[in-house]
Formats: sequence, C-alpha cells, structure tokens
Amino acid sequence: MATTVQDVARAAGVSAATVSRVFNGGRVTAERAERVRRAAAELGFAPNRVARSLRTQRASVIGLLIPDIENPFFTAMARGVEDAAQQTNLSVVLCNTDEDVDKERRYLEVAMAEQMAGVIVAAASRDRTDLSVLEGRRMPVVAVDRRPRGSDVDVVLVDNARGSEDATAHLLARGYRRIACITGPRGASTAEERLAGYRTALADHAREHPELAAGGGMERPDEWTRFADFRVEGGHKAMTDLLARPERPDAVFVANNLMAVGALQALREAGVSVPGFGVLSFGEVPWAPMVDPSLTTVRLPSYDLGWTAATLLQDRIAGTPRPLQTVVLRTALEIRDSTAGPRA
Repeated sequence: MATTVQDVARAAGVSAATVSRVFNGGRVTAERAERVRRAAAELGFAPNRVARSLRTQRASVIGLLIPDIENPFFTAMARGVEDAAQQTNLSVVLCNTDEDVDKERRYLEVAMAEQMAGVIVAAASRDRTDLSVLEGRRMPVVAVDRRPRGSDVDVVLVDNARGSEDATAHLLARGYRRIACITGPRGASTAEERLAGYRTALADHAREHPELAAGGGMERPDEWTRFADFRVEGGHKAMTDLLARPERPDAVFVANNLMAVGALQALREAGVSVPGFGVLSFGEVPWAPMVDPSLTTVRLPSYDLGWTAATLLQDRIAGTPRPLQTVVLRTALEIRDSTAGPRA
C-alpha cells in the first residue's frame, strides 16, 4: 500500500496540512520541516510531482553535493558533472554543504524524498558522512574527491598523496629546507592524504641526505604542520602562526588553492618576499600564471573528476551490471616562479 500524507503526518507528529505545506513551499518552522522530511524519507513517501515523474519510468534529475561552491576546484568539477549529464538529458541540482554533515544529511534526505535518479557527493566528512539512507533504498551514488568511510559506492578520487609527494620533493630539489605544510581539517581524507605525501617526501629526503635533515622540517614535520579549514581565512591564520615561530620556515606547501591565497596575503603583510620564501599550492587558482612571481601549483583534474563521476552514475542509473569501481586520476606539477629557490 502506498504511503500517504496522513502516514507521514503521524510519523512526524504533525498535521496533514503541515506535511502539505512542507512539500508545497508553505510557511513551516525549520524544526517541523526537518521532522516531516525525515519521516517522508524513512517511509518512502513521494509527493505528487514525484509520482508524475515516476509514471514516466525515468527520473530526470541527479543531485550534486559539494562542500564549497566558491572554490574554483568544485566549480570546475560541477561543470564536468553537468556536461556529462547532458549527454543523457539529465538535469543537475547543486547543493552546497559548507563541510557541514548536518546540512549534508538534510540534502540527502531531500534527494530521497524527491526520488532523484542518483546522487554524486563530495563528502563533508570521511568519518561522519552517512550515505546509508540512499544505499538502503538502492539509489545510485558516486562519491567524488573524498571516500566516505563505510560506504559501498563507486568512487572517483585524485592521487592526493602522490601529488603532494611530488610537490614537496620539488621544493626540496630547489634548495628549500624548512618546508612547512598547511593542510585541511583533521578527518578530511583529502587533507590527510596530502599531509601524508608531504611527510613521505621529507622522510625520503632525510634518509638520502642525513647531513641536511637536522633542524628543519625533515626532522620534525609535525612542528611545521598546521591544520586549517580549506578557506582563505584559514590559510592566512595558519601562515601567520608559522611566521611567528622562533625559526621561520623558508617555504610552505599549501594543501588547497584558497588557503594558498590566504598564505600569500599573510606573507605580503609580513614583508616576506617570494620566491626567497617558496610557495606551492595544491590546486590551481585562475590567476596563478599572472601574478608576480607566478605561482607554482599542483594541477588537479577537477573537470575530469566531475565528468567521470557522472558517467559512472549514469551507468548505475541505466542498470549496467559491474562491480563497484574506484577510479584514481593523476595530478600534474605546474612549475612557475614562486619556487625558484631560496637564493633566487
């Protein structure tokens, strides 16, 4: 028997009129609206507009959940998703989670209530993102950029550790020795993988050149590491803190593009010149080749991430039988003037 408005109202502890207002854009308190949507998702309730879509035997909308629409990396990823989705006439609903798992959960519940064809999600948290509400209803899901722990879904990732290792090795090869790292928040898989690549490069160099290791980041990488929030303000604060150390770093590897902007602002305010102080960003910024000195970056395949994720999702929507896939895309180091060397 199909779930009715009255069933949802009883489960949510509200009136049927309140349920109707929630799904038709009426005025309802946030707390009641959340209760109604949660009850509807748990009962598999489909509002009339969804029922009409189901009668066509094909949903035409997919959801894309990303942490920060202001970040050019996710903007390019979204374009890749949209372009691939257009190949099969799918429309994309963009949801910005702000790295907030509660906000992310609400969007996932909406995706269920609206019975979207599928969802692509860049998880707000590796440990706390919960895709079970979708997996339990067998809604196709693809995780992109970040792998949520405990979820059995297709995944499209960047080789973060290798890209960071290459970036740090480049700084070492250019003669920098006290190399700091500004990475993202604890618990974010991208932040931890990029930090791991940085540490691997330092450890490898210290083994090969023990005479150069003493006193710098190679010997005590934790002291030269700062965790931030993947935003401009976080990069600025972390760089300011590093510059306040009794022994300043002579270079910094910044684990995303927006934090690199903040780090450059802090260096300028402190009167520290680049490339005497080396700066390398994991992720492009649109003006990287044009600033003086131009910014060395790790170029990410952001558009390709989106395109690949959407292609995998469309295969799942079509019912293509195949095992779960993990696709890993490589980065590329774009060497410019900001890492010319401490004596440049």
